[in-house]
Amino acid sequence: MKIKKVRNVLTATALTCSMAAMPVFAAPAKSSSLESQKKQAQSEVDNLQSQLSSLMSKMTELQSQLVSKGQEITEAKQQLADAQEKEKQQYEDMKLRIKYMYEEGDGSALERIISSGSIAEMLSQAEYVQKIHSYDRNMLNEYVDTVTEVKNLETSLESDMDKLEEMQTQYEDQQTELSTTIDTKSAEVANLDQQIQEAAKKAAMEEAARQKAAKEAAEKASAAQTKADEVRETSGDTAPEVQDIPDTVNPTPPDVTPDHPVSSGNTNAAQTIVNAAWSQIGVPYVWGGSTPYVALDCSGLTQWCHAQAGISIGRVDTAQLAGGRQVSDPQPGDIAWTPGHVAIYIGGGQMIEAQQDGVPVCVSPVRASVFVRYW
Repeated sequence: MKIKKVRNVLTATALTCSMAAMPVFAAPAKSSSLESQKKQAQSEVDNLQSQLSSLMSKMTELQSQLVSKGQEITEAKQQLADAQEKEKQQYEDMKLRIKYMYEEGDGSALERIISSGSIAEMLSQAEYVQKIHSYDRNMLNEYVDTVTEVKNLETSLESDMDKLEEMQTQYEDQQTELSTTIDTKSAEVANLDQQIQEAAKKAAMEEAARQKAAKEAAEKASAAQTKADEVRETSGDTAPEVQDIPDTVNPTPPDVTPDHPVSSGNTNAAQTIVNAAWSQIGVPYVWGGSTPYVALDCSGLTQWCHAQAGISIGRVDTAQLAGGRQVSDPQPGDIAWTPGHVAIYIGGGQMIEAQQDGVPVCVSPVRASVFVRYW
């Protein structure tokens, strides 16, 4: 009878273990869909960022043009002031000539020519009168040219400035529109990330509840079988022979073998990983970034930190999840993994992460569906 009880216990245990061997953090279809939406939204954000960068370059060039035009205007204003001064002087000279001509009259000039004492003096007087009239005509033409030049210069400068200011206004409007759209899309990415985390958490809770229910059912079945055996023993019934159950009924959960050897309990490597993560605090987030001290994204940060400990891991979050050992007792140096995001766990419920565009590498409260260890 004791053998039967042992077999019953083994049967229940095997059922429980087979249920427990199933992965807890299976990626649900909803998480996959949300991850796809997040990648699409992030791609749109990256495209908008590229447009904004191009626009900012144009605005920088326009600013240079405005500076140059401002310098030209400063010089032109001085020229304009000089031209206006010249115009004023010409006007005063013309008034003197008109006054002279009015007071003396053409007759007086003719009288001086006729009353000359000799042919030579008469010719001299005639030449003098001719020069006066030529000078007056030239002064009048120069006056008209100066006024025209001043007006054209003023009109040209005003037109140039109006065009540049209009371009500046258009660029500023485009910048505002792009920045608003980027903020909206970034918020959408953050919201999708939150939904992904909630979906993964819900899946984990549902799996835990399922395993608990399976365990309770197995325990009840074992208890019922034990009670039935006791009843048979009391009544003298002979229970049917139960064949021996091979040792494989209590299988060991499959070992996840990474692409390279994984050490166990190497605290020196773990500390190196954590120290490397701390050294990148403040480094800008750039999608696809993998250059330490310059630009990093989330998986670029975790990959580089492990490389400092001599550990080679995959470049993207899914490869990093698949290549390591999932652990339930997170320690500093482990990877805190959620769908589409990874970070370095540093203990105390905190992690170091390259979070998202616009947020440099920082310390954050831990968010993880799974902890993965390589050291």
